[in-house]
Amino acid sequence: MSVDPRQRFDGQPGPVGERLYAQMALIRAFEERLLLLFDQGELFGTTHCYIGQEADAVGIINHLRAGDVVFSNHRCHGHFLAYSDRPELLLAEVMGRDTGLVGGRGGSQHICYEDFYSNGVQGGIVANAVGAAMAEKLTGGGAVTVVFLGDGTLGEGIVYESLNMASLWGAPVLFVVEDNRWAQSTPVDKELAGDMVARGRAFGMSASEITSTDAVELYERFGALVEQVRETGRPHFEVIHTYRLCHHSKSDDRRPEEEVERHRADDPLPKLAARLAPGRAEALDREAEARVDEALAWARAQPFPEASELGGARAKA
Repeated sequence: MSVDPRQRFDGQPGPVGERLYAQMALIRAFEERLLLLFDQGELFGTTHCYIGQEADAVGIINHLRAGDVVFSNHRCHGHFLAYSDRPELLLAEVMGRDTGLVGGRGGSQHICYEDFYSNGVQGGIVANAVGAAMAEKLTGGGAVTVVFLGDGTLGEGIVYESLNMASLWGAPVLFVVEDNRWAQSTPVDKELAGDMVARGRAFGMSASEITSTDAVELYERFGALVEQVRETGRPHFEVIHTYRLCHHSKSDDRRPEEEVERHRADDPLPKLAARLAPGRAEALDREAEARVDEALAWARAQPFPEASELGGARAKA
């Protein structure tokens, strides 16, 4: 069902565009199925989908090597699937199964797998990412750390403490701000003053930005940035101006309908599909749906944790 996460992209057959599309199609099919499962009452806890931002995950994570570390957040599904190619384990987790990523206890936000970690506290993961990057640097293995944060996280003080220490100590960490223009239900112009890129430069690190939902463009750009961090052992701060085409969480969406519709023209999947050979996108979409079907069947067949394993009041009931 899955591939070795240490061999995510390089060396696999087929044109780059097709491989990127296949990964995005899996993420999209997974997220759309997840929303349906939530409505059917099959999920435990909330869920935050990645629909519209798939190009970020595949454009960045495919450049990572074995031993590189990823820190994600509450909107982690796309990052995790690009990293692991294990939809069945993530489904089992959000469905509360004992064979999920962390035994069905972390749900959608708090998971770990190999060198991938996610947490719902976005500012907190930034500090953890800097610490992990420094640990990897001290071991001399040449690994880099990537941490994904959102535009709303730039209002948290711990982010700036982390940027300061990363630059001061020379931590090999790539800070990726996925600016989807809304912090939950608050537009960015109502919650963030000043310039995003300037925040990184203020701490003496290289910083830049890109406005794109083009998977190939992002893949080419981040190839150079990941290598820069690896070679220099210095942090870089990159802002991707993107857009989520789904609500923040489940059905909480206060964005103007006309704004969302306007951004649908930048949906990364049809944008890349138009450049593939005739019929290829449709075939890859079917393959993605089939993989999600298989993963769901496996997850539904898995057991729930025993009450005695959960601890606390539930274990005593």
